[in-house]
Amino acid sequence: MIQTSAPGKLLLLGDYAVVYNNPCLVTAVDKRLYVEAEIIEADEDEIITPQVKESRFVLETIAYFKETFSIRQSVRIKTQGDFSHQVGLGSSSAVTVATLEALNQLFKKNLNKKQVFDMCYSVTLSIQGVGSGFDIAAAVYGGTQYYITGGKKIEPLNLSQLPLIVGYSGIKADTPFYIRKVAEAFKYKQEELKAIFISITLLVEEARVGLETGNFEKTGNCMTQNHFYLQKLGVSIPKLDEMVKASNQAGAWGAKLSGAGGGDCMIALVSDEKRDDVVRAIEKVGGEVIHVGLNAKGVE
Repeated sequence: MIQTSAPGKLLLLGDYAVVYNNPCLVTAVDKRLYVEAEIIEADEDEIITPQVKESRFVLETIAYFKETFSIRQSVRIKTQGDFSHQVGLGSSSAVTVATLEALNQLFKKNLNKKQVFDMCYSVTLSIQGVGSGFDIAAAVYGGTQYYITGGKKIEPLNLSQLPLIVGYSGIKADTPFYIRKVAEAFKYKQEELKAIFISITLLVEEARVGLETGNFEKTGNCMTQNHFYLQKLGVSIPKLDEMVKASNQAGAWGAKLSGAGGGDCMIALVSDEKRDDVVRAIEKVGGEVIHVGLNAKGVE
């Protein structure tokens, strides 16, 4: 039996712009998805996925792997997770990566991390039709990455600390819906959206320097500006806006929604001195603070 695990993720900056060949900053979180895999004597594969949003990601990963390597044997896959798919920390990408790495080890294919990434990204696109792959990169490589759409660049950031607070809105976001919503708007307002993506990209580059030099005030300012552009894209919701505003008013360096918007999580960059104040501010407007470690290890 092979046992693997892969981390969830948080998008720090670059939301939506990364879908259109621009960079983002993403960090792996220490909430993980676990997979057990073994070869079985049976006509069909068997999957047991009690905590995964859809078994489809596991099924598609198995099918893609077996087709790629002409494998006829059946496998049993069991999954369990540290976190619910409800909170938007990337359970689908984590289980895809953990499943593919388990099959890689089980059938001794010696795939390197880039090959694992490429195969998992293909699986995600086959299911969702859209996506940049940053969540797959976080699950494969871990740490905090500077990432460009489709894995054109995956560069690790050397960070000593990343003092974030994560707030859950209590609302489950429909990621493919919001990505398609922006894609539809892009057809009719291409120049306007391109200008927004350029502005977001400049913030990503500035925030990268801020993170790598420990200038969290600069990074926080970039995050808050990034949230403003996501509002202009129409992907934020009042609950997330309230949580971001409350965080900033309580003394955070900066705050923004993280990921698709429409719900799920927001993040705030906070000093130790202001941490308790910001936690209380988020909770006061109805958010739930989720305690996660950041810069976590990739698939193992």
